[in-house]
Amino acid sequence: MDDVPLCPLCLRPIPRDAKQSLHHLIPKLKGGKGGPVVLLHQICHNEIHATLTEAELARDFNTPEALRGHPRLERFARWVSKRPPGFHSKTPGRLRKKR
Repeated sequence: MDDVPLCPLCLRPIPRDAKQSLHHLIPKLKGGKGGPVVLLHQICHNEIHATLTEAELARDFNTPEALRGHPRLERFARWVSKRPPGFHSKTPGRLRKKR
């Protein structure tokens, strides 16, 4: 049986046919080009970028542990973890506060 990767945000398996994408732990625009990346469910990746700015990601949320520790992402991960591994839905528009 093939090893199925786990999403580092929701900790669910990522089936081969699930919508998925690579997330740069340090955004490319903030110096992360060629840096570490993690494979995420697309819905989890969308939620990260709807919640945090590139600067916040680079400065404070550049590890899977830090992402899981963000209050909003923690609530999201708890919610989505109750869905099937291939679950996907549209992420509402930007939900973070504009500065």
